[in-house]
Amino acid sequence: MKRNRSSQYAVCLLLATMLFACSKKEEPPPAPAPVQVAPAAPVVQPAPPVQKQLSSAAPGRPGFDFSRRRDPFRSAAPVAPSPVRPDGQSAAPLQIRPSKDQLPIQSFEVNKFKVAGIIAGLQENRALLVDPDGKGYVVQKGMRIGSNNGRITRITASSVEVEESFRADGKGSKKRKIVLTLAKKR
Repeated sequence: MKRNRSSQYAVCLLLATMLFACSKKEEPPPAPAPVQVAPAAPVVQPAPPVQKQLSSAAPGRPGFDFSRRRDPFRSAAPVAPSPVRPDGQSAAPLQIRPSKDQLPIQSFEVNKFKVAGIIAGLQENRALLVDPDGKGYVVQKGMRIGSNNGRITRITASSVEVEESFRADGKGSKKRKIVLTLAKKR
């Protein structure tokens, strides 16, 4: 039965092809007579006019004046002056109060941080420090840390060294070195 049906399809296809193929034949249109064209002079179009370049740096033209503009990277909050004692000397306490400009890593004392890990790099080491709230910070040499404006001076394979500068009572500034060590594996 499959053979019979497929042969019927083949016959139908053959008849359809013959019907469309035997329809009216169209004759091709007559070929146009060859026309001889005399060589003409090449057409040259004029170049479009070039606009004169205008620049703000051109002499005789005023440029932009940025003197009255605010620095977008500077804080809009005013900087508070350091406290002054009655005898005229500055009375900077050991701990500097955090301002809005300080980073979250500068809102805790350095002793409160824990070293969670040390990342040894080819050029310099980095450390992962965790603050008392549990937030982690990846730090490197030269970064500011702590409420006393400490600076990371060295990161070794097992510790992070921080140097804090502070003012002693009228004796000038002193430096204190704090070493945060990596906890031993259990």
